[in-house]
Amino acid sequence: MPRRLGSRSLARARQPLPALLDRRADPAASGRLSVSDLTHLGADGRARMVDVSDKPDTVRTASASGRLRCRPETLARVRANTAPKGAVTSTAELAGVMAAKRTADLIPLCHPLALTKAAVVIAEDDELPGFRVEAEVRTTGPTGVEMEALTAVSVACLTLFDMLKAIDRTMEIGAIKVTAKSGGRSGNWTAS
Repeated sequence: MPRRLGSRSLARARQPLPALLDRRADPAASGRLSVSDLTHLGADGRARMVDVSDKPDTVRTASASGRLRCRPETLARVRANTAPKGAVTSTAELAGVMAAKRTADLIPLCHPLALTKAAVVIAEDDELPGFRVEAEVRTTGPTGVEMEALTAVSVACLTLFDMLKAIDRTMEIGAIKVTAKSGGRSGNWTAS
């Protein structure tokens, strides 16, 4: 049975929300975002896929980053290529690329996109200690690729965790974020 929103829920849904995307092109001059500004909600408050058929195709790129912290001994095992599951970083990089291509299967309202680039780079970092993960995704189309970049980083981090969990239960995944995007109506943006 579909969930119904009562009049009280709809009234609450019209209340201004904090500007969660404060570095993006501001949809409300006041700097506050309201539910009516959220393009994935219909007039009835139900989630829907945005119709992008009238939007022009432009080159769209997005970059994202994240990290996995681990014990120094774990990092040393990866460097020595003695981790139980083998080639840790190259496998995680490949998993990230594969995940970017499957984002629409994982995130319900994402459009399936023909990606022209999906690259994931994992770097060892002694200061964490652990790994820094970066992804860059590109397409030519009517909608952006931020979710694909975030999915690539997330799955690469999860793959690192999976491949190393037998030797390190203390690992921590974090700081996953979009670092830059270009193209489309809102233009270019880079994290500060």
